[in-house]
Amino acid sequence: MALRDKLSAVFSVKDSPKKIAVSFAIGVFLGMSPLLGLHTVLGIAAAWIFRLNKFVTIVGVYITNPWTIVPIYTFATWFGAKLLGMDKIIPDINWNDISFSYLMNEMKPLLIPFLVGTTLVGILSSIAGYIIIYHAVVKSRQTLK
Repeated sequence: MALRDKLSAVFSVKDSPKKIAVSFAIGVFLGMSPLLGLHTVLGIAAAWIFRLNKFVTIVGVYITNPWTIVPIYTFATWFGAKLLGMDKIIPDINWNDISFSYLMNEMKPLLIPFLVGTTLVGILSSIAGYIIIYHAVVKSRQTLK
């Protein structure tokens, strides 16, 4: 099922618009988190702990996917760096002496901007997601009446 189909299916979920919107917003926040590889597990756990709709939470998590994760993480890192007052965020890489440990060492200064950026972008995106989904569900239900 494509993401567009999953988003359409969100409107047919038999929960309140508030619960659907909260479920989606939590999913979006977790999907933007820096915990790559744990998004789905965290989404299911959060839905279970907070008694949210699991399907809708996972749809929110899957806003970030292999096609969107690189631009989202790149923007979030840039955003975090700008908020922290960092002017230079792209390290100078010596491509003649490239190794995994060399790259990890060069990328260390980006860790804090990455964490700050993904957290703040996640919060802002989840707020926007809540508002959009809430109003879309309410409107779609009014249309069906």
